Amino acid sequence: MTPMRVVAALCLIAPFVGMLWVGSFSKVEPTFIGIPFFYWYQMLWVPISAALTSIAYVLVRREQRERKGGDSA
Repeated sequence: MTPMRVVAALCLIAPFVGMLWVGSFSKVEPTFIGIPFFYWYQMLWVPISAALTSIAYVLVRREQRERKGGDSA
């Protein structure tokens, strides 16, 4: 496995770890504009997950392009 694929895998695993470790966010405080931590923490992971998935996609795509270019030369 190439280093780029390892980083891509970590980008894809991070949201699962962040959301499955319920004990870390199972609380009310601190609130954000009146929203308990439990809810805004989960909603924060939506754009974070999208960004990490995009990064993983770009990394894998770049690695595939490099591999294809290296084979044809």
